[in-house]
Amino acid sequence: MSQTIRLLPFAGADGATNMSADEALLESASGGVASLRFYTWSEPTLSLGYFQRADERAADANLARLAWVRRSTGGAAIVHHHELTYALALPPGKEWASAEHWICRMHHIVQRVLRAHGVETHAVVCGEEQKLGPVVCFLHQTPGDLLLNGSKVAGSAQRKMKGALLQHGSILLRRSAFAPTLGGICDAEGAPVFEPESLVKLIAAAFAADTGWTLAPGDWTATERERTAAIRAEKYAHPDWNEKR
Repeated sequence: MSQTIRLLPFAGADGATNMSADEALLESASGGVASLRFYTWSEPTLSLGYFQRADERAADANLARLAWVRRSTGGAAIVHHHELTYALALPPGKEWASAEHWICRMHHIVQRVLRAHGVETHAVVCGEEQKLGPVVCFLHQTPGDLLLNGSKVAGSAQRKMKGALLQHGSILLRRSAFAPTLGGICDAEGAPVFEPESLVKLIAAAFAADTGWTLAPGDWTATERERTAAIRAEKYAHPDWNEKR
């Protein structure tokens, strides 16, 4: 029997709202609701990994100028500018499990979409890891990441709650003035120009084909909207959270 996963509307928001919405989805997943959403950021934003120090932003003048938020997931800092972000929230239970690690599986789905449009990427495997800089995630190449011409263009992170999984990740489309050394998918010679909304449709269709699950367009519940606002105020928009390290 095919599983049904809710596909939420594509939207853009500030960093605190985006991270709060992802956490609200994780709460819903712990109660049995599976969701997939794609989003952008209403202004260029730096998201710090959970364990990073807030003062690491000062290491780069470009990063220090950005609005910022601390994620609940690990890893290094991400510049959210010319990119597409996704969040996948899955309930506990073997019916939602994957034989392939979900980070690798999601990146392979993206890889197939890009290949179908003439963009050939490489998925990092164990033994190929390298760290090319101290602060920014896309200078850390770890297993499962997607590389294009040697540069990272897709990376993801996870968090679990009561057996439920939240996985969110960034797909870099174009170079940002705040991270000028990082080229995006559309910067590659001969690459098509992907707009976020058109790429969402392609990835969503590939996700459904890969999993065999039914993607059902849906909307946020009243409870999720309330929880997003509450989590934002208590956590991601609050200095106690963002400056905790």
